[in-house]
Amino acid sequence: MTTARKYNVEVLFTGVPKKSDFKIVEETLRAIKDGEFLAEAVWLSVDPYMRGAVNSSTIGNTMIGEQVAKVIESKNGNFKVGDYVAGMFGWRTKTISNGDRVRKLDRSIYTDDKLSTALGILGMPGATAYLAFLDICAPKEGETLVVTGAAGAVGSAVGQIAKIKGCRVVGFAGSDEKVQYLKSLGFDEAINYKTMGSLKETLEKTCPKGIDMFFDNVGGEFYDTIIPQMNKSGRVTIVGAISQYNLENPEKGTRVNRSILGKELTVKGFVVYSHLPRWPEAFKTMGEWIDKGQLKYNETVTEGFDNMFDAFAGLFSGKNLGKAVVKA
Repeated sequence: MTTARKYNVEVLFTGVPKKSDFKIVEETLRAIKDGEFLAEAVWLSVDPYMRGAVNSSTIGNTMIGEQVAKVIESKNGNFKVGDYVAGMFGWRTKTISNGDRVRKLDRSIYTDDKLSTALGILGMPGATAYLAFLDICAPKEGETLVVTGAAGAVGSAVGQIAKIKGCRVVGFAGSDEKVQYLKSLGFDEAINYKTMGSLKETLEKTCPKGIDMFFDNVGGEFYDTIIPQMNKSGRVTIVGAISQYNLENPEKGTRVNRSILGKELTVKGFVVYSHLPRWPEAFKTMGEWIDKGQLKYNETVTEGFDNMFDAFAGLFSGKNLGKAVVKA
């Protein structure tokens, strides 16, 4: 008999998620069938998108999320005992899977000390940074990029990719520590938005030639203020809106339609799971950049499955530097 522990969503979130919104429960797993395997969690991911996804779910469901897991039993010829996989198994310690939408990790890339990168720089956030930025922003050498949420897993990668492509990069983050981190990655300008004063004046100072590309993880005031300062034919990529996720009443923002129209801006949202077939393309190139020292990454590690909520809550108070992961 095999048992698993999991986080069930007890209450749909109102405002900032609370520990009492979850309940850790134990369940007995059935025997695996032909074509299935049993995997045990090794690394688990916490990401801002989970905040909004939960309220589109049902009370009593297991909390969503991706994890790296080790196959410990198998009746599926494609997944052998000892293989490591990445899949949307949720916040749980053991999972039965038939292999659908599961990535078997190439151990020549994801060595023991790099397994967690399958949830970060060589996982969903990395694929988001690479594909969303290059496809939508279509960078040209010498152009200026503004990145919000720049010290997170996606934003920090986007800024470095832009530098590789010869662009000038301005990043916004929420602490002096994160500002120093961005400067160490090669950002031309890094600003602590909590202490900067006027956002409009800061943009005018740091982007004297205007803004050609905007990669937005935050939304809200940043979006409202940056759009009118874009250059003609500018490109805007929207992959997140973390400033809005915990609001009980949505903010009324500035109407920017005239700026989008008059400057002929391209504004496009991006959901990385719509582009799964292209993930290997992203990881191949990004892996080469990592090997050359052109692309760096950081992980904020929380120890222990029982501390999943603490890691998740830290996303909304700015505690993570780079990718937030939990070691099971």
